[in-house]
Amino acid sequence: MGASRSSGTTDELGPDEDSGGGPPGCSADPGPPVGEGGVPGEPAGSELLAALLDGMDAALCAFDADGTVTHWNREAERVLGWTAREAVGRAGFAGWAVRRADADEVRARLMSAMDAPGRQVHEFALLRKDGGRVLVRTQSAGVRGADGKPAGVYCAFSEVHAQIDLERAIALSEALLEDASWGVVLVDVDLRPTVVNAYAARALGGGRTTLLGRPLGELVVQGVEELEAALHHVLAEGAPSAPAEVWVTLRTAEGERRRCWRSGFLRLASPLTEEPVPLGVGWLFRDVTADRLAEQEADRLRFRTSQLHRAARTASECEDPMEAATSLLDFALAGFADHVLVDLVAGERLVRTAATPFDAPGPCLPVSGGAIPARYEPGHPALRSVERTGTVRTSAAAGDAARAWAAERRWPRDAAHALCAVLRSRGRTLGVLTFLRAANRSAFERTDAAYAETVAARVAGAVDLAQATAGA
Repeated sequence: MGASRSSGTTDELGPDEDSGGGPPGCSADPGPPVGEGGVPGEPAGSELLAALLDGMDAALCAFDADGTVTHWNREAERVLGWTAREAVGRAGFAGWAVRRADADEVRARLMSAMDAPGRQVHEFALLRKDGGRVLVRTQSAGVRGADGKPAGVYCAFSEVHAQIDLERAIALSEALLEDASWGVVLVDVDLRPTVVNAYAARALGGGRTTLLGRPLGELVVQGVEELEAALHHVLAEGAPSAPAEVWVTLRTAEGERRRCWRSGFLRLASPLTEEPVPLGVGWLFRDVTADRLAEQEADRLRFRTSQLHRAARTASECEDPMEAATSLLDFALAGFADHVLVDLVAGERLVRTAATPFDAPGPCLPVSGGAIPARYEPGHPALRSVERTGTVRTSAAAGDAARAWAAERRWPRDAAHALCAVLRSRGRTLGVLTFLRAANRSAFERTDAAYAETVAARVAGAVDLAQATAGA
């Protein structure tokens, strides 16, 4: 790319002033007229090429084998300010789009692509029409003629900061969809996953490819309605202002798992249309199940500690030790169980001494008419608790009828989960407490057993005092 044809000046040469010129954005050779050698009514090859070049998002220019500018599209005009009429026909960039001091280096780097295989990437500063400088990144490649010989070079270029922004966006999307520390799922407008990253695949219990295109209902047993409602809302109204927490139950090879996902949503729209066309939703989430369970456990512990404190204060005001025992149980039942039974040891058997109503919620009261024998069959959980001097937990099997299961054990018919805690005081077994939950509640866990044992220890002290007072 030698010196400008204007002997060092920066006057603007159009195609009318130079034999190498041509129409704006076109080759110097205008090609055949419309309809000539082609289909009648269709644009000529040069006009079609000019339209394609002007519609490109990248700035593009081309040079013939001598380094003369032959093509210049609208994006190149936007970046540098020079129109196609001003650029086409010039001998290289020297003196108008590149400083003369840099012209030889730029020409050598660009034109070297004519004889080199593949594309070459360079960065250098170009001059804008207003005199400012702009750093561009170019991709250039050689053009071959019909005889296979080098015929010129085409060069696509963009501002470096725009290219870097694009590369950052691509790098970010690739990182999110590969090894991000949170789940990323892209769903289409039919709410079917189209892209799933590694974290999300592990959370959903499948492979990154096996999950694609499957309805969310095949993966989520419970909570799918809430999740799909959130996705529909994002498609219709846009992303919510804050993350949402969704509890779901997943179907996995190991069984069903209850999980809590803290989720954020983004509506995806095509950048290639004038009006936004929804492509789907970007769903980002983290599994916060452990944190939420820890918070729930802490709340439960605070509540139970408060209940025990209130129970102790109430019991201390009771003159009758058995009234103190039943008061303790009334406080303990809140949020813990639906029923409680107090069976005390009388010789070789257990007798029912106090209980909550079988047919409706109510306080724990002494059995009307005095204690009655508990007709428990051998192997009953209450008997096993006494024998072991420990706690026994049990639940109705999934296939059993809950009423029949409860009836066989002489428990209220709505009972489906039981916890039996032995009453011990001064080294003696005084009886057993039985806490019962209905089928709509979860089974008793180890933390529940620890709480029941604490309650049993306090009740046992009150029962022991009642027995000692009665025998005095």
